[in-house]
Amino acid sequence: MKIQLKEITIREVSSWYLNNDEEWVVWLGGKLNIRPKYQREFVYKDKQRDSVIETVTKNFPLNVMYFVKNNDETFEVLDWQQRTISICEYVAWKYSINYRYFHNLEKEEQEQILDYKLMVYFCEWTDKEKLDWFKTINIAWEKLTEQELRNAIYTGTWLTDAKKYFSKTNCPAYNIASDYMNGSPIRQDYLETTISWISGNNIEKYMSENQHNVNASELWQYFQSVINWVKIIFPNYRKEMKWVAFWPLYNQYKNTFFDSNKLEQEVLKLMQDEDVTKKSWIYEYVLTRKERFLSIRAFTEKQKREVYEKQAGICTHCKKHFNLNEMEADHITPWHEWWKTTSDNCQMLCKNCNRVKSGK
Repeated sequence: MKIQLKEITIREVSSWYLNNDEEWVVWLGGKLNIRPKYQREFVYKDKQRDSVIETVTKNFPLNVMYFVKNNDETFEVLDWQQRTISICEYVAWKYSINYRYFHNLEKEEQEQILDYKLMVYFCEWTDKEKLDWFKTINIAWEKLTEQELRNAIYTGTWLTDAKKYFSKTNCPAYNIASDYMNGSPIRQDYLETTISWISGNNIEKYMSENQHNVNASELWQYFQSVINWVKIIFPNYRKEMKWVAFWPLYNQYKNTFFDSNKLEQEVLKLMQDEDVTKKSWIYEYVLTRKERFLSIRAFTEKQKREVYEKQAGICTHCKKHFNLNEMEADHITPWHEWWKTTSDNCQMLCKNCNRVKSGK
């Protein structure tokens, strides 16, 4: 392990700045890669990005950067990627601060920025040392997500291809499924979610097994299959669908025929029912027919007391007497047959009888 501290100017770092569709690259004499395959997407918000430039213009010190030397004499940005992009984007006229782009600055202001000295550790490490360090440092003010850490460990041809589909702003996965997905592609939420789908939540195992595959076509095709199936089964989109775990339903029912019109009629009825308090669970219920997938409005304390007094504290099943706190309210006619949570449809059972009944 070798580490050497050097000063380099922003002029040197930004002199050969390149941005293409696949990855961000900054060339320092053609030798510095700002986007190694294990690095995250650019996630800085405007305020964070602007604060980097303001620090430079005020000549305040920035934290030390880390570049790692490769066997082919090239370098990679290990720590400071987000701030390096912020600097190079500003010098390349990509954004403004207080309505002033870099080319709007006075010559003296431009020179002050370009001559600003960055402190850089140039490191010669093994791949293991590099990745161990990458996982432990707090990179550029933004804590790494679990999936970003996995990306650092399982970098390779498969991950490079997968990120094209799931990890870019306006990536294909976002364009076809943003209404059904939570999180952000650039924070790896889409990639993490889809791998958990196809692997049954064994993300590390799946990434390890596929690390050196030439492409991620299996993952991409699976993702499209799930989303297309959902759109066919439930063509009328509702905002509640964003919170439904559709992939286990797809795995179980992808070969089952459903009449989408009948499903829609039932979904509509349940959406309008005040007894159903968790609307997103309706979709799981209409496919599985399991009432546990619905969040039915519970009997009120007033209803329970009313029925308890009417029964004189006697459990309607075992015919024994219990105190009120030893009993639970139960639908006489199953809710899915009557769709009512009223006193007329309530019976008080002892806790044991209610559990036995619920388990049948």
